[in-house]
Amino acid sequence: MSYAVGQLGWSTLINIIGLHQVYFYLPPAPKAGQDCFPDLIEKMAFWGLSTIGVVAAVGRLWDAFTDPLIANSSDRFSSRFGRRIPFLFLGGIPSAVFCWLIFVPPHNFISSTNLVWMTSFMLLFYLFLTVYVTPFFALIPELGHTPEERLNLSTYISVTYALGIIVASTEPMIASALQSSFVFDADPSLQTLASRQYALGILCIFAAICMYFPVFTIHEKTYCESEASSVPFKEAIILTFKNKNFLYFALSDLCYFLALTILTTGISYYVTVLLELERDFVTQLLTVMLLVSFAFYPVVNFVARKIGKKRTVLIGFYTFLALFLSIYFIGKHSLPLSPYIQGYMIVAVAAIPIAILGILPNAILADIAELDSLKTGSKREGLFYAGRTFMQKLGQTLAVLIFSSVILLGLDRDSKKQVSPNVTGIIAPSVSDSKSEPKKNSESEAKISKESTICKVEEVEAGGELGVRLTGPLASAFCLLAIFLFGKYKEDETLEEIAKIRGK
Repeated sequence: MSYAVGQLGWSTLINIIGLHQVYFYLPPAPKAGQDCFPDLIEKMAFWGLSTIGVVAAVGRLWDAFTDPLIANSSDRFSSRFGRRIPFLFLGGIPSAVFCWLIFVPPHNFISSTNLVWMTSFMLLFYLFLTVYVTPFFALIPELGHTPEERLNLSTYISVTYALGIIVASTEPMIASALQSSFVFDADPSLQTLASRQYALGILCIFAAICMYFPVFTIHEKTYCESEASSVPFKEAIILTFKNKNFLYFALSDLCYFLALTILTTGISYYVTVLLELERDFVTQLLTVMLLVSFAFYPVVNFVARKIGKKRTVLIGFYTFLALFLSIYFIGKHSLPLSPYIQGYMIVAVAAIPIAILGILPNAILADIAELDSLKTGSKREGLFYAGRTFMQKLGQTLAVLIFSSVILLGLDRDSKKQVSPNVTGIIAPSVSDSKSEPKKNSESEAKISKESTICKVEEVEAGGELGVRLTGPLASAFCLLAIFLFGKYKEDETLEEIAKIRGK
């Protein structure tokens, strides 16, 4: 269980970034009567992409390319504390500190210094999080000595990852409590800013504590079947990707995460543009999805043991395929269901593949890594998990860029409906059907200075409905490719070879 608590820690950190970074640096203008929040960086970068969207993509790519380097270092490392635990010790506190510093820029107004600050600490955050997470995942095949044990470990960390999402989402509540209890600044906008920064600091401290549970409770030399790899980095990379089962698995993972990120990126648009509901409804939908997903965890374990992990994963893929296709049709007035029911139905169905694909892929990869080590005599678990996360992050990066382009299709400029220039591919701004005046060019917008913080009442922004609808079929196309690639993974042969070599 202490291993799973470590996952709760780093899940909290990565979801702080996922849930709050864009909203923090690209805040929507407040509605009348709401507290305002200062703009800290320029919103637009180039080609219609937001600054924060480009920076987020760069951060994920940096994270992806450092994975193999950290993984190989972990595989080749040897100490009296083991191969993995020293990396967890090294990565925990710095990743939590740098996560918080991302949200503490030096100026409370628009400044290029803030952009450099955020980007620098984001790169450091991703580096030290990789130092922690890649060896962390490599412990799965070393702690789990049988397929059943690895499946149980994957289930535990899937639960704590989801709990990390919930913990990270409590920032607004903590900030609100701090704002009502303490006075950090006389300026209301800076009071809000400071409250959010302290709230994020509290969450980062909690995350750091959780991340050190496995460091101080897991005796790697005692519990793990661990042996340092002597294979040089370049040769280890080649050997890892020469494994056909792993190659098909990793490519299918790339396509799956590309499709999933398009869906999660667009959820605010699906609610506001297609279902024509308030954006607050997104929080309810995500909560329902996670709770339903938890309920399916025991079912997933039971079904996987009965019909195999591969067949169960394919069921999840096909369910997602149907779900992605349905996105094109939701919210149409010809449907007899209310928008709320449509929303709840979508997340209830999505909870099933979320449960399946949150548990089984890590267990499958552990089987692939174990067979490879048994056949080659080289334990490269870290590189296998780094290869997977590289593909995941590459898919997420492509999804951010693809989504921000597709969303521009089908704009109705005559009725002044246009996609907000603040689209980041992560969190969409609020949407309304009421009419508004076009935004002025950035050159004519008032600058926020050191002496004052200017807050503007929310302007109307809307997305092109055709572009929003097309993201569903687009995601389904990548999901179909994931099904084709994963279908080439030979699970029965893998498990039979493992049993044969181990003499079972």
